[in-house]
Amino acid sequence: MILNYKQAKELLTSQGKFYINLGLDRMLSVLELLGNPQEKIKVIHVAGTNGKGSVCAILANILKKSEYKTALYTSPHLAEYTERIKIDNIEISQQDFAKYVNEICEISEKNNIDLTEFEILTACAFKYFADNCVDFAVIETGMGGRYDATNVCTMPVCEIITSISLDHTDRLGDTIDKIAYEKAGIIKKNSTVIVSGDNRGTDTIKKVAKAVQAKVLFTDKNLEIKYSNGKNIAVIDNEAYDFPLLGSYQKQNLELAVKAAEFIASNGYKINLKEGLKTVKWNARLEYRKEKNIIIDGAHNPDAASELKKSLDYYFSSEKKIYIYSTINTKDYKSVAKILFKPDDEIYYIDFSYKNAVKFEEYIKNVPWLLNIKKAENLKKIINRPELKIITGSLYMIGEIYNQLND
Repeated sequence: MILNYKQAKELLTSQGKFYINLGLDRMLSVLELLGNPQEKIKVIHVAGTNGKGSVCAILANILKKSEYKTALYTSPHLAEYTERIKIDNIEISQQDFAKYVNEICEISEKNNIDLTEFEILTACAFKYFADNCVDFAVIETGMGGRYDATNVCTMPVCEIITSISLDHTDRLGDTIDKIAYEKAGIIKKNSTVIVSGDNRGTDTIKKVAKAVQAKVLFTDKNLEIKYSNGKNIAVIDNEAYDFPLLGSYQKQNLELAVKAAEFIASNGYKINLKEGLKTVKWNARLEYRKEKNIIIDGAHNPDAASELKKSLDYYFSSEKKIYIYSTINTKDYKSVAKILFKPDDEIYYIDFSYKNAVKFEEYIKNVPWLLNIKKAENLKKIINRPELKIITGSLYMIGEIYNQLND
């Protein structure tokens, strides 16, 4: 029996739960025992390679500011598991988190259902959201889509598929079409899926949608993101909106979220776009902390690194830069290094405790063209330097040092 939050965390990070096992049978079985809470809430389901979290955060805040009780389920977390499960931007309490983990684990063990960490968390989220009678739940997939633990709703309000690129190729396939097929697995019969017009997986997504008689809506807004005098502005159909999320890549994410909001509005719901965009927050995605001159961005694959590079050139072209970086071995970190770093850039590499983390010695052996890279021995000293510090790479690494950054 799990009595407290600490014990819940220990269970989730134990060897018995902390692994990946794609498939829906286990989730469907435990959710049926729980009364199928996923069918009692209005779900907006979001899949894709990059931008999922940002799209979810933007859309959830629009719905919240439109006075709907709005749930948000995302992954991974940075500092605490409770970050993943929110209602109206308020994290589930540690006490409730432990209670729901305990309930899910007791039911699964009694019925011989061997759940993974992510399956336990997903079941907790659906049950918590249903118990609290939310109006909408914005749900981010963990990996892929077709066999992802979140893919258990028979009729979501809509689906959203963000940009597709090569990531998790060991599990999802080694081509854009194969990965797009897995992501498009969230599309349900007779549903509506929202996609960016320049998504690299568009042809595959359209084929999957046609096979299940789903409607495809493409983003079509005249939209720009501008930065002037320290202020970020989204210009949508020639109207300016305050929009605090920095990054050139947020243009496509914003287009998807706005299109989804418009679709929801077309079904009779009132939408407050202006307030929703004005107050949106999303940590560790081109998050700028002016007081310490730090950028935090989880650019963990080549496409994300390319977007980070473009954003740094746009917002901070004249700044001297110091990079603080780390990665895991399932990522194409050699390509990331070639995209993001110049050979003589000052780079500090962080060794962190995640099981798939690449150690400093292994990293420098595989990227020998980086000439000025050192192991980060004193993070506080580096952070206190006046130059622009870019903390990037694995979100797991960022999560480990996030509390230090907050302190």
